[in-house]
Amino acid sequence: MPMDVYRQGDHYVLNADLPGLDPGSVRIDVENGILTIQGQRTPAATDGVQWVARERFTGSYLRKLSLGDGIDAEKITAGYRDGVLSLIMPIADRAKPRRIQIDALGEVHSETTVAAGDSPPAKELTN
Repeated sequence: MPMDVYRQGDHYVLNADLPGLDPGSVRIDVENGILTIQGQRTPAATDGVQWVARERFTGSYLRKLSLGDGIDAEKITAGYRDGVLSLIMPIADRAKPRRIQIDALGEVHSETTVAAGDSPPAKELTN
């Protein structure tokens, strides 16, 4: 099944060509970060015909894609129109860019407690 995937704002869009499939025969599953699209096109009843050419695929379609951690799998939606399956896959909030604020003092504060008689933890500087 040929497909296109692109990012638009805060979601990805997947468009897969599945011409001639009954939408009821298409199954979409997500398990352990793997998106699976399955479909079935059954041949038309053609009793008593003599084939001259037969190029249209009949049978099962299957495609598996790894989603990674950046997709919110719980919010994926799907639609089917004019032989094209469209999936909208939102980017998870945890994967969206965010700005880290800097403390006004410019220091990182730690809650480490030093018991009486112990030496304070050594500070390590790295470049």
